[in-house]
Amino acid sequence: MRKKMMRDCRFDKRISGFVILLLTSVMIISCGDDYSVKPIGQLRLDYPDAVYKKFDSNCPFSFEYSTFSIEKPKEKPCWFILNYPEMKANLYLTYYPINGSEDLAVKIKDSEKIVQNQTVKASYISPREFNFDDHKVYGTLFELGGDAAINLQFHATDSTRNLLTGSVYFSAPPKYDSLQPAIQYLKKDVVHLIETLRWK
Repeated sequence: MRKKMMRDCRFDKRISGFVILLLTSVMIISCGDDYSVKPIGQLRLDYPDAVYKKFDSNCPFSFEYSTFSIEKPKEKPCWFILNYPEMKANLYLTYYPINGSEDLAVKIKDSEKIVQNQTVKASYISPREFNFDDHKVYGTLFELGGDAAINLQFHATDSTRNLLTGSVYFSAPPKYDSLQPAIQYLKKDVVHLIETLRWK
């Protein structure tokens, strides 16, 4: 009986020694420096359906823009900002009177330089052309993917006397995936602006 108790005691010591060794190993492995930081989750933002109103001023153009934005004048005549406070985004609109075809070509090239300067950070650049003969509006909208500083850039002209350019900038850091819902919302607004653009 005594021998059996001694054997059981040795057996219990071996099991408890094994358990202690196992727990120690798990603790050592789990306390290593090799860990990965989980990214902070981004909320998917849903925005209200756009309602548009007419932008009319003493400038030689008019268009429709979203009531979700706030119109702010800039320092130069016929330059404006459409501010989207809930998206931390701004659409900068710049108007140029055109003095001949050479002047137009130079100003369009300057507008497109802004897009070309983003090629390092942009994962893609997708152009979309507009040709509205009925109201003499011709232009191109560029959508930039990736972590570029701008995500949308456009120019629209009547090809003789007027040029309107626009750029969308976000105040938030350029994280394309998290900004995607806002970019697509603003893209619809920009397309609507171009489609409703009229020269006076």
